[in-house]
Amino acid sequence: MQLPVVSVVRDAESQLLPDVGAIVTCKVCSINSRFAKVHILYIGSTPLKSAFRGTIRREDIRATEKDKVEVYKSFRPGDIVLAKVVSFPAGISLGDMQSNYLLSTAENELGVVVAHSEAGAQMVPISWCEMQCPRTHSKELRKVARVQPEFLQT
Repeated sequence: MQLPVVSVVRDAESQLLPDVGAIVTCKVCSINSRFAKVHILYIGSTPLKSAFRGTIRREDIRATEKDKVEVYKSFRPGDIVLAKVVSFPAGISLGDMQSNYLLSTAENELGVVVAHSEAGAQMVPISWCEMQCPRTHSKELRKVARVQPEFLQT
């Protein structure tokens, strides 16, 4: 008598999990006076099958003058942000999308990389803390990332 064969097939594209120190690309969902809530969309240059939740606390936005940071002057809902994973939730289970990763933009290379103005145009960075609408020339405050060439998509 031949016994049945049981096999385990691993998904070739298994879900990556954000790890401490990883650079992630996320989209700002909501902001309040204490933090920004984001969805993590990429780990490095690898897109995720489904987004993870993250939080950027006010004190983790900038490396200096942390007590003077105002979240609404750094991010707006819809902004695309480069951030670094600071910690992940205790007791995380594989693929737990409800978990909340703690993120930081407190480095020059981290912060807003894409933002749209109220007129709907993609804004252009003009300093480390301002972006400008090419259509209306209005300026908006942001924590702008000094994007490194290796993070630019072509």
